[in-house]
Amino acid sequence: MGKYTGLWLLLLALPLWASQSQGRFSESGLEGWQQKRFDGETRYFLLDPGKGWVEAVSDTTASALYLEQKVDLKKTPWLNWSWMKRRSIEPADENAKSGDDFVARVYVVKKGGLLFWKTLAINYVWSARHRTGESWDNPFAGRNARMLALRDGGDPEGRWFTERRNVREDFQRLFGKDLRYIDGIAIMTDSDNSGGRAEAVYGDLYFTPE
Repeated sequence: MGKYTGLWLLLLALPLWASQSQGRFSESGLEGWQQKRFDGETRYFLLDPGKGWVEAVSDTTASALYLEQKVDLKKTPWLNWSWMKRRSIEPADENAKSGDDFVARVYVVKKGGLLFWKTLAINYVWSARHRTGESWDNPFAGRNARMLALRDGGDPEGRWFTERRNVREDFQRLFGKDLRYIDGIAIMTDSDNSGGRAEAVYGDLYFTPE
């Protein structure tokens, strides 16, 4: 089972209960976030509750920290967050299963209901091989999960970067679908395929009207 299939099946079984504030680590800590293991366990822990920093450390492991949260993209299409890489990895071909590792990724999920194979996901990644702005199919999920490089190997370690994405427009561009709702968000730092150690820090994730 691939990294995404397992997470989607788990999301299908969960109720939509999370409040908007639970994406803000500075307000709710890790309340509502759950971990899904794929290969070992990436360690996620709150560094500073007041600042909302969550550190992720992967030692040849892959697990995601996810939040089940229904978001109305018509009202709040913009996803905001900050992130920093502390220790880079050098994966193989990121278009292949053997290279599907990223020092940091944030992804949004639209569930397919009982038809789990219709579940869609966008992965905003800190790529080591692709240039900023490039997109490609995930090697495990194919066209159902699109990868989009927001940062690349040229962006330095130890520096915060702030991101802001119109998720509704990204779904339109990457999938040709105008979605009203998404059902969850997740963060993941993984190095199970490349066999290295990856470290990153994530700031608050939250949706805004503009």
